[in-house]
Amino acid sequence: MSDPRLPLDGLTVVVTGASSGIGRAIALGAAAAGATLGLTYASNADGARETLDAVRSLGRTAHLFPLDLADPVSIAALIVKTQATLPRVDAWINNAGADILTGQGAELSVAAKLDRLLTVDLRGTILMSWAAADLLRAQSTGGVIVNMSWDHVLTGMPGQNPQMFSAVKGGILSFSKSLARSLAPGVRVNILAPGWIETEFAHGLDAKRRKAIAAGIPLGRLGTPEDVANAAVYLASPAASFLTGHTIFVNGGDVMG
Repeated sequence: MSDPRLPLDGLTVVVTGASSGIGRAIALGAAAAGATLGLTYASNADGARETLDAVRSLGRTAHLFPLDLADPVSIAALIVKTQATLPRVDAWINNAGADILTGQGAELSVAAKLDRLLTVDLRGTILMSWAAADLLRAQSTGGVIVNMSWDHVLTGMPGQNPQMFSAVKGGILSFSKSLARSLAPGVRVNILAPGWIETEFAHGLDAKRRKAIAAGIPLGRLGTPEDVANAAVYLASPAASFLTGHTIFVNGGDVMG
């Protein structure tokens, strides 16, 4: 018998890009909610193992898989490994994306940043969603796909990086709505659109900029990865069984959809 206090009890959830930040928070939130986890990583294997250990410390079963969203062969291989390892998949959360804001990604040329976002975030999310959809449709129980967009695709934001994010994350938003119509009723597709979240990039902002951002948010603060994870757990759970094509803006009211 399932435990009503654990909304994902008995369910299996795949989280891509689970090495750190929002992806790690989603993985831990899903584990705390009772899920069995499939976790992917690209280059941060150490971070992925830390997430894996943290999930297992909560008493949950978890498996780790490599994934290069820029490579269709890697996407296909992940589906094969998932089917061979997990009993089924109830929710597939496409969190993985390219980092062009911190580390080496921030040093790329504008054209290289755009290519990376288009290849990894947009094309990668589309290809991964199609592959996950085939997997879920083959199951009698169906399932749900959750894709990651950005709240400011609705309003825009000045700057070259926001222009690129608007194009790419806006594409994910519109693609996901069409996918939701295509896959209904057996598979649901929903979208998370975080705003200002306390990730590595936000931690690098100076105090004055952070204060100004928080002052412009109706709820008066930047969000946390756990705020996004809570919404992801809800969308992955049976409680959201009558939602598809829906976008949750996790942003303290900064952009209201």
